[in-house]
Amino acid sequence: AMEKSYMSMFLLLVAISCALAKDVGKKETKETTAKPKLPQTLSRGWGDQLIWTQTYEEALFRAKHSNKPLMIIHHLDDCPHSQALKKVFAEHKDIQKLAEKFILLNLVYETTDKNLSPDGQYVPRILFIDPSLTVRADITGRYSNRLYAYEPSDISLLYSNMQKALKLLKTEL
Repeated sequence: AMEKSYMSMFLLLVAISCALAKDVGKKETKETTAKPKLPQTLSRGWGDQLIWTQTYEEALFRAKHSNKPLMIIHHLDDCPHSQALKKVFAEHKDIQKLAEKFILLNLVYETTDKNLSPDGQYVPRILFIDPSLTVRADITGRYSNRLYAYEPSDISLLYSNMQKALKLLKTEL
């Protein structure tokens, strides 16, 4: 009986160390493949060929003066949900093309503007602001508890919300 418990303990340890080794390997490859990028651009990986604004104030100014809607993406570098959404967003050709019609800003910090967190400060959260500088609280995702949250599976909803933000622009202003 003693031998049996030693054997199962040994197998358990082997299984744990294999699992840990796999995780370590994953982390290293993720970092080594992502790191050699040039210095961090304003896109932060959300679409390197798109034009991104640096600050909320600059984004508001540009939206107002270009008559384009502003799309603000709140996210965090160490948030797995933000990272997953960013990957799908950056790889979605139609979204990348449509995004050219927006003033774009992605933030890894909260602004002092309470209008940008109408239902809380969670990430990822995407809000649209029209050129009259009105936060479009009516353009929401599919979650009733986090109205402006999107997950990778919601990418087509995000795309249609981007289209809606552009349509509202033409009909209302």
